[in-house]
Amino acid sequence: MSRRVIDDSGKNGREIGSGPSSRHSAEDIGASGAGEVSHLIHRVEPPPKHNLLNELKIGFKETFFHDEPLRHFKDTSGATKFLLVLRGIFPILDWGRRYTLKEFKGDLIAGLTIASLCIPQDIAYAKLANLDPQYGLYSSFVPPLVYAFMGSSRHIAIGPVAVVSLLLGTLLQNEINPSNKLAYRRLAFTATFFAGITQFALVELANHTNWTVILGLPSDYQAKKYKKLFWVSAIAPLTSVIVATFCVYITRADKQGVQIVTHIHKGINPSSAHDIYWTGDLVLKGFKVGVVAGLVALTEAVAIGRTFAAMKDYSLDGNKEMVALGSMNIVGSMTSCYVATGSFSRSAVNYMAGCNTAVSNIVMSCVVLLTLELITPLFKYTPNAVLASIIIAAVIGLIDFEAVILLWKIDKFDFVACMGAFFGVIFKSVEIGLLIAVAISFAKILLQVTRPRTAVLGKLPGTNVYRNIEQYPKATTISGILIVRVDSAIYFSNSNYIKERILRWLSYEEEEVKKLSLPRIQYLVVEMSPVTDIDTSGIHSFEELYKTLQHRNVHLVLANPAPIVIEKLYSSDFAKLIGEDKIFSSVADAVLTLSPKTQEP
Repeated sequence: MSRRVIDDSGKNGREIGSGPSSRHSAEDIGASGAGEVSHLIHRVEPPPKHNLLNELKIGFKETFFHDEPLRHFKDTSGATKFLLVLRGIFPILDWGRRYTLKEFKGDLIAGLTIASLCIPQDIAYAKLANLDPQYGLYSSFVPPLVYAFMGSSRHIAIGPVAVVSLLLGTLLQNEINPSNKLAYRRLAFTATFFAGITQFALVELANHTNWTVILGLPSDYQAKKYKKLFWVSAIAPLTSVIVATFCVYITRADKQGVQIVTHIHKGINPSSAHDIYWTGDLVLKGFKVGVVAGLVALTEAVAIGRTFAAMKDYSLDGNKEMVALGSMNIVGSMTSCYVATGSFSRSAVNYMAGCNTAVSNIVMSCVVLLTLELITPLFKYTPNAVLASIIIAAVIGLIDFEAVILLWKIDKFDFVACMGAFFGVIFKSVEIGLLIAVAISFAKILLQVTRPRTAVLGKLPGTNVYRNIEQYPKATTISGILIVRVDSAIYFSNSNYIKERILRWLSYEEEEVKKLSLPRIQYLVVEMSPVTDIDTSGIHSFEELYKTLQHRNVHLVLANPAPIVIEKLYSSDFAKLIGEDKIFSSVADAVLTLSPKTQEP
């Protein structure tokens, strides 16, 4: 593809060969028409200075309280503030005032529906965690009640899930043999306690959930597509349990070798606060297991909550979610529950059954309570095979080939992290798989920080807009001026690379213009609008860049630096070093000012 060079008189020049650095235009700026409106160039002013205390205060507020959670407390009485605090901790006190009978009808149906799904699943998932069946039911009684009062999601269904149950069972049996039931159960409660502490403490993590976790969730399209038949999958597990239990009972197949549940303890959750390890070596083991299980449960719950919040267009408070999840697991650990979180399958059924609020979790808890008090003896003859089939049905749904293909298309690093976790779990263990995925994710972040993108900019025809010439092939570079954009903050970790990359762009361009007999590069304009911050190493690298350019008889020019960047440039006297007249508010202003100078002899 060729580009024409337009000389100062506007006449067509000779053709130029293709290539990114061959897209040159002499830019007849200001002389293309006498009737054009003059362009007003604004001087870049340093922002007003703040004292150190104000800077620390602003930085602390933006880091930890960016959403201004205390803004509602201004100019209110003590009683009102106390009420607002209660509403903040227990959102049900806020939306409960507007709760209607119509909403309750939807929640009642949804709660009964997910209860029919959760009861057989809980019994099966408890076996995955190597715990007795009643502990799965316990975990669908207390935690959903706590979440209903403290959570902000309207559609998430709380309880044991396959992934966390399998993870917990695998990690715990590495520490204690499951045959030692008492010690194993105590360690499970200890891990649940620390899982809750982890979730409670890392509230900000809710705002940084990886999108790859959300890819496997049911979409709005899928929900609508299967909405009429959702009840089939909802009642299938309970129906299977009832039919299989009845068949075993009437045929006494248990005497022919069919393994059955045999016994589920009757009654509500007993206290387990005294069973938690507070001292000894097992505290550290419980902490290690709890942190891993808590993070996995946290990620899954927030991903589910945000997906359904987006589908129904309401706001989900990530910090409140973590407080709610952490609180319910802390309380759960003291009431004979193991780690609970949001369930993929139950939340989808909850949504499609017409759930309106978290009251559906309360309804589900009430049904589980009745089951614990009245029905558990009926599960005595439930065959383990049907529970295994429920687990298999739940786990198969976790394998999403479409999501893996999408990862490959969007981000190869995410795909590698996914595969690393998958093969790590298959060939080694769950914790090794997670460790591989985390290591690859950190490597990705490190690579992005240390090797940021840079781009040469050109002018779009008929505009004063400058864009990446690789993305916009019609964009033309300016004769005598090289414009480079840095797409990252400049820190010690990448400052030297950015300096070398800019010099490499300059070398490429100088070779190109020399080969094409075009005017030499006199100005290097660094577009800094994406540069959100710069540290001492970054400024030092720019000083080195300035000195190198001086030896090559090229002027360094900066365009559109952010307030914090320009403040640091002035504080370090770098602005005086290059000259305040070499700092512009936009690339267009820089080109308008410098282009005529490139034509001077």
